[in-house]
Amino acid sequence: MNNVQAALVGFVVAALFAAIAYFLRRGGIEKRARDADAAGERILDEARKKAESIQKEAEVQAKQDLLQARSQVETETREQRRDLQELEKRLGTLEVDLERRAARAESRVKELDRRDGSVREREQELEKARGELTSRLEAARAALERTAGLTREEAKRTLVEEMAAEARLEAGRRVRQIEEEAKADAERRAKKVVAVAIERLAGEWVAERTISIVHLPSDDMKGRLIGREGRNIRAIESATGVDLIIDDTPETVVISCHNPVRREIAKIAVEKLISDGRIHPGRIEEVVRKSEKEVEETVREAGQKALFEVGVHGVHQEIVKLLGMLRYRYSYGQNVLAHSIEAAFICGVMANELGLNAKQARRAALLHDIGKSLTHEVEGSHALIGADIARKYGESAKICNAIAAHHEEVKAETILAPLVDAADALSGARPGARREVLESYVQRLEDLEKISNSFDGVERSFAVQAGREIRIFVEPTRVNDDEAALLARDVARRIENEMTYPGQIKVMVIRETRASDVAR
Repeated sequence: MNNVQAALVGFVVAALFAAIAYFLRRGGIEKRARDADAAGERILDEARKKAESIQKEAEVQAKQDLLQARSQVETETREQRRDLQELEKRLGTLEVDLERRAARAESRVKELDRRDGSVREREQELEKARGELTSRLEAARAALERTAGLTREEAKRTLVEEMAAEARLEAGRRVRQIEEEAKADAERRAKKVVAVAIERLAGEWVAERTISIVHLPSDDMKGRLIGREGRNIRAIESATGVDLIIDDTPETVVISCHNPVRREIAKIAVEKLISDGRIHPGRIEEVVRKSEKEVEETVREAGQKALFEVGVHGVHQEIVKLLGMLRYRYSYGQNVLAHSIEAAFICGVMANELGLNAKQARRAALLHDIGKSLTHEVEGSHALIGADIARKYGESAKICNAIAAHHEEVKAETILAPLVDAADALSGARPGARREVLESYVQRLEDLEKISNSFDGVERSFAVQAGREIRIFVEPTRVNDDEAALLARDVARRIENEMTYPGQIKVMVIRETRASDVAR
């Protein structure tokens, strides 16, 4: 019983405390609500006051901006008004100027109209005078035509044809007379000079080359010449200045270089290395030095031999060396040293025939191409280079001028220069002296015959003597002897203008009349 009562008492106490707690909590909530309402009212009041303050500030700022904009607009308006006033003043000035110019232009137009009227009157007077003159001329021409029995054009054409025919005949007659007079005095001497010169020619004919070929004992030698990673071939090319070409050609190595002396040194060095068998960079340099000495000795001997053969003495050793270097130089397939010797003999023969110093002529002709030995190292014409070399090493002024002028690059000062020029042309122009490509050779012959056949009265023509002579056969009924001489001259001038060729080309016009009969 006591337990039950205790439990009831505990329950009642717990309920009482719960009720008290409820009432207390309810009272706190109401208080908080009242505090929140008060705080909200305060916030609203503050926001309302702040909004009013912002509104007032905005109104003040707007008024300030409005005032500033109005002030700016007024300033711009004043500036525009001032610009407009200035523009009006300028326009007024321009208007006055234009009116003044218009007045001047109007006065000029009136003056031009007055002059135009005067010009028209003069034109009418001139036209009237021209008409009268034309009628008088026509009357005079008609009277002349009635008297002569020919029209104006017929008379003009007849006169021109007669004058042209007389001029051509007179020109042909004068050309023939001059040629006959010149031949009467010069043909015998010229034939003798040329015959003696040809008799003494002993030239070689070789192809112009820029490569040398070295034959190998076997293809295994190619690998040894190349060396490990190409060191041997690089050493050879560096020491000699040539290009060593090792390709698939069996047992052959090609040495390529435009300088014939360097190419000869490289050829001798490679041949020695092949025969010796020891091929390495150190050995290559040693062999190249020895080969250079051998070639220098060969060059010196070749120069001295040429001087002895021609009979020239007292030449500086440097010129002897340069002369010997021409042994390895070729021009159009002709050896330059052999060509110089030939030219020296020819020049000496011509000098003897003319009563000049033959030794001096041979000396000048022998040295005329020494500049070609340095054209690989020095820029310029070989004639001018050779003259500078000769002047440097003590040759006389006549010799230097003959060397410089043998291609007419400078003016000839003595008779020796044209002799050297002629000897050079004779040596290079003789048949077989120089190589010529077959296609260009055939084309040159065809062009010669084509030019010859294009003239009136030519029956046929033939290029002979390897293109050094063209023989033209003409119709005797259409071309007389005087016209034949004129035709030869015309053909020669046209060949000179339209073709390029070495030496000279002889033009021969042949006119013949044949009569035949039959005996019965």
